[in-house]
Amino acid sequence: MSLMDLSAVELGRKIKAGEVSAVDAAKEALVQISEKEDTIHSYVTVLEEEQVLARAAEVQGQIESGVLTSPLAGVPAALKDNLCTEGILTTCSSKILSDFRPTYTAEAVRNLERAGAVILGKTNMDEFAMGSTTETSAYGITRNPHNTEHVPGGSSGGSCAAVAAGECSYALGSDTGGSIRQPSSFCGVTGMKPTYGTVSRYGLIAYGSSLDQIGPIGRNVVDCVTVLETITSYDKKDSTSIQREDTDFTSALVEDVKGMHIGIPKDYFTEGLDSEVAEAVLTAARDLEGKGAVLEEFDLSLVEYAIPAYYVIACAEASSNLARFDGVKYGYRTETYEGLHDMYKKTRSEGFGTEVKRRIMLGSFVLSSGYYDAYYLKALRTKALIKKAFDQAFHKYDVILSPASPTTAPKIGASLTDPLQMYLGDIYTISVNLAGLPGITVPCGTSTAELPIGLQLIGDCFKEKNIIRAAYTYEQQKGVE
Repeated sequence: MSLMDLSAVELGRKIKAGEVSAVDAAKEALVQISEKEDTIHSYVTVLEEEQVLARAAEVQGQIESGVLTSPLAGVPAALKDNLCTEGILTTCSSKILSDFRPTYTAEAVRNLERAGAVILGKTNMDEFAMGSTTETSAYGITRNPHNTEHVPGGSSGGSCAAVAAGECSYALGSDTGGSIRQPSSFCGVTGMKPTYGTVSRYGLIAYGSSLDQIGPIGRNVVDCVTVLETITSYDKKDSTSIQREDTDFTSALVEDVKGMHIGIPKDYFTEGLDSEVAEAVLTAARDLEGKGAVLEEFDLSLVEYAIPAYYVIACAEASSNLARFDGVKYGYRTETYEGLHDMYKKTRSEGFGTEVKRRIMLGSFVLSSGYYDAYYLKALRTKALIKKAFDQAFHKYDVILSPASPTTAPKIGASLTDPLQMYLGDIYTISVNLAGLPGITVPCGTSTAELPIGLQLIGDCFKEKNIIRAAYTYEQQKGVE
């Protein structure tokens, strides 16, 4: 059995016990990458073997001397390619950042490094996190390890595929509208988005600043929660960072949902939801009911307005955030131009892909004079109403249970022909980001086509422990692989 078949926490335990070394684990991970990358293409950048093994040896020495005691010490990890890493290529899977090597490291990554993580490389993603399939990357598509004719989801598809393929033990992703939870569902892994502000966004290249949140991807709930506890910290460098006192998330890894009230939104189980997905999710709900949870259907409302509100807000923020990529200070610059204005225009036209251009134009439009009130302010009001609807629901329910996606992973190429259909694929995840809530996706079955199906559990702000407890209970009842 490969060391990469172990969960991150199991591998960390073996390293700490001296049964294997951090160097052994790093070598095994690099072997898996060399064997599978030609097919899966999870990574944009894989670090040099000498660099990875040197880091692993350094960490091994600190484990043996007692300096490092984290459960993740010596465990190989991967990072989504929008997390800045000092001196290491960070491209956001875009041509416009094809040569960008940051001079600083994201705070979440620094927290992992302090815990003894061995970073393997940077994973592929939809360009600037704009997409749901990891097909908009300037460096080629990523394939789903369960069926390479299908997408892994997005935008954190590279991170989820790498975990599913055993090319790392766990990974970090970012979630703007479901970009961790949806690909986790498609790839049969566990992914979590914490409450907005829990993990520092310093060093995360922004897409939608009011929506983006870094989160963990792992083999199971224990891995996810252990990574989340490691990367959580208050950071003065991030103005949206929240100083939380109750961050011992691993204490919620308890198999007990007796008396827990779980709400199931009727609006989520209507037209457009694949019957196999619906059956798997409702079966998981009944499993939780069998463990003592109290289930109840309810009307969440406003579901139909979530997607338009999300894309107006996210694209508006993206048009502002991506204005800095102009060829002046860093990144790609067009070779031939006449004057500054022409350089801007050609650099951005050549450097950005089709989907990014589409969202920049949409965002610029809704922020323009005459349309700001009609679109952007209306979307912000809708966002507030969605948050209010969730607040009312959480007066009654501890957890909300839903699908992570309306379907299993589509075939490669099927989504790009119809962008609106791709946007509709985020219908169950985007409200969580609009309301700043925590959410987790856990595998709950497979389709007749042998593609994974994911269950989403949503909690109230700062109530990660509720969804962790429910997810862990379900996973233990189902049996961890």
